[in-house]
Amino acid sequence: MDKIDAMLITLLQENARAPLKLLASKVFLSAPAVSSRIDKLEKQGIILGYNTVIDRQKLGYHITAFINLELSADQKSEFYPFINSCPNVLECNCITGVYSMLIKVAFPSTQELDTFIGKIQRFGNTSTQIVFSTPVPHREIIVEPNS
Repeated sequence: MDKIDAMLITLLQENARAPLKLLASKVFLSAPAVSSRIDKLEKQGIILGYNTVIDRQKLGYHITAFINLELSADQKSEFYPFINSCPNVLECNCITGVYSMLIKVAFPSTQELDTFIGKIQRFGNTSTQIVFSTPVPHREIIVEPNS
């Protein structure tokens, strides 16, 4: 990855819908050259996809929470398909420590969150933290070119 690839990734993280012409002008290449570089980054698995950032609150999802779950290793084969099928799960991470899973969820109400917690407690003990505010929202990493 060179300096231009790093710049393209940074620009796409800022606005994945930026027109090729605009990207080309920022990296001083032609639009076809930029398109070719983006295709290469996608084929290499560096760019995995493009996302839309939404305001969950405006869609009625007023509760964001993090759920810690104690899960034994032999339950993973049953747990992974279950958690992957839950539409309110935004993210699920296998972590170190007392709890083995950290699950980020969004729900319209605490009642629906409580129902969901009841469902995952069949896999193990939980500890839940409800988010009050998010002073640093999700952001991407700063990409540096390879030396």
